[in-house]
Amino acid sequence: MSKTNYIVFFFVAWGIFSCGTDNENNVQLDTSLAFLVNANTIEIDNVIACASGSENDENAIIAYVYPRPGSTNIRYYETSSIDDDKNNYQNYTQVDLTPTDFFNGYLKKMERTNTDEKWVIITFFENDKLHLSNPIRLKHRTKPTEFLNEVMIDDMTSGMPIFSWEDGIVAENKIYFQVVSDINDELLSGTYTFEKQFQYYKLDNVVLNITQEIPPQLTLMDMYNFTLMGVSEDNWVNLFIEKSFEP
Repeated sequence: MSKTNYIVFFFVAWGIFSCGTDNENNVQLDTSLAFLVNANTIEIDNVIACASGSENDENAIIAYVYPRPGSTNIRYYETSSIDDDKNNYQNYTQVDLTPTDFFNGYLKKMERTNTDEKWVIITFFENDKLHLSNPIRLKHRTKPTEFLNEVMIDDMTSGMPIFSWEDGIVAENKIYFQVVSDINDELLSGTYTFEKQFQYYKLDNVVLNITQEIPPQLTLMDMYNFTLMGVSEDNWVNLFIEKSFEP
């Protein structure tokens, strides 16, 4: 090979290598939800997720997600501003958060410090499809989550207590998520109702049930926990109740 041909070959090869490297970097740097959506088959409104404020930090939010069995790669995306179009995936950028266990992993949660309110979408993969939550409106600055332990428990029916509650300061809840768990924080039942009442374990008024197995009978004199989230139409938790009880 002549010296001239060698120089030409070198620059052509360098150009190909540079283009390849640039393309790989572009892929790595594109953290928009739009990029992920365009690269996958998607299912919209198929991730159960919401978010609340923190009881200890006014700038912190906690996003909760139910990872159905077989789901993988949970991701958190948010807009830069609450004024961004919530339905435009290009406005959402991934924030690298590590999900941690909630109710011993039956649910997952992701915590984030955010001084500004934003829109959030949670995604995961299941059956080779990308599943997306509805947009979640963060309201930790304007409508902080109210943390209470006030719930009425009627235990007249042995092993089947009736839980009832009232809305807190912000009466904008459209649906209520109830969890009954044991003293070891194992989820026994997870249900949603439109009504401010739930009886363990009757599904008469349950509109969504994430309980994977038939719950066990509650044992007299044992301690259990009741957790409630009152959730608005835009998936913000206005009311968070936790209370221990004996059936």
